[in-house]
Amino acid sequence: MIIKKIESRRARCGVIGLGYVGLSLMVAIANAGFRVTGIDICQQKLERLKNGISDIPDVPDSVLGPFIESGQIQVTDDYSVLSELDTVNICVPTPLSENKSPDMQFITAAVQQIAMHLHTEQLIILESTTYPGTTEEIILPMLQKTDISGTLQVGQDFYLAYSPERIEPGNSTFFMANTPKVIGGVTTKCTQIANTFYEQYINKTHTVSSPRIAEMVKLLENTFRSVNIGLINEVALICDRMDLDVWEIIDAAATKPFGFMPFYPGPGPGGHCIPIDPHYLSWKARTYQYHARFIELASEINSSMPKHVLDKVIQALNQHRKSLNGSKILVIGVAYKKDIGDIRESPSFEVMRLILDNGAQILYHDPHVSNIILGGEDIYHSETLTKSIIESVDCVVILTDHSNIDYELIVRHAAVVVDTRNATHSIQHSSSNIIKI
Repeated sequence: MIIKKIESRRARCGVIGLGYVGLSLMVAIANAGFRVTGIDICQQKLERLKNGISDIPDVPDSVLGPFIESGQIQVTDDYSVLSELDTVNICVPTPLSENKSPDMQFITAAVQQIAMHLHTEQLIILESTTYPGTTEEIILPMLQKTDISGTLQVGQDFYLAYSPERIEPGNSTFFMANTPKVIGGVTTKCTQIANTFYEQYINKTHTVSSPRIAEMVKLLENTFRSVNIGLINEVALICDRMDLDVWEIIDAAATKPFGFMPFYPGPGPGGHCIPIDPHYLSWKARTYQYHARFIELASEINSSMPKHVLDKVIQALNQHRKSLNGSKILVIGVAYKKDIGDIRESPSFEVMRLILDNGAQILYHDPHVSNIILGGEDIYHSETLTKSIIESVDCVVILTDHSNIDYELIVRHAAVVVDTRNATHSIQHSSSNIIKI
């Protein structure tokens, strides 16, 4: 019985997709005493992991290494190992296609492999962000197949559930174990078994009535953030025209102990979730003949922020009687959020592309990102932040407010600073050369 195997930690566990979510999940499962096999198709990643080298800061080498050395965690690209596993968590990417519709290719590829090795008393859980209906409409038909032994029935022969990932890179307060887990199984027994599995390494679980509910929970969480970021970005655009300091306004509003939650403007949201997940919801809504105008408008406003930053750079240069064409611009921060090296969907790249398209030269400094590729092939390396390099450029643009950057040095020696994150709020002198969004 799979529940007894799980409760006694004898269950063999597997994770497909060893990115930010999958690698963290694999280590959390191992930390609870299970043997875990990670599956990924990237050979370079697998080689690093086999040597105890982690790809993400949230899983230090010092934590991963002992699990690899002891054999408690193994990694492979061989999907045949699925036939030996009792639990399988799917943590593969779910990007958008060119027309902003869900791209299911990585999920279906993983499920095809699972279906080939599916056996009785096996628990399958999808964690990848997706639209309501994916688990039951796509995954279930692929797994509930007929072979020489008959049809494998969900809830009787194997168990299927959806549980949205809630990983936030760089968050030192909430991590895997202390972030509640939402779980929705295809059947009551599926939910029960999945819940038992997560209870072994998650402090608190919350079960819902179906996978569709759990899938919608994830989209609601991230659409909530997208809409509120869109709102505050639009307020920032209004305040800019009215010559009001939006940062001071937010700080004052945040003193209200009820009915207000502070969100902050910026060059645009980044990461895998906020720029993508709302499109999954609006796409699904259209299949029900509903146009999610509010959600799409928020995404439209957020997507417009890089152009607003470009306009601010042009304004800053104009004040010094300079043109953007031919100027040298130093970008501070290319990661999508502070104090991490994650560049997925970072708005900094769109800002830099716009600057380059207008004939300027780009330099960048990011203590967490050593090199990037712009324009498809041009490799840029993070510059050392010095007085001389700051003085050598025509404008400094702060796109990510990393904590370990000397903003005092930047403001003191820059000709002009465009601050999109309010990183210079505590600097009193030379405020005349700071332009905020």
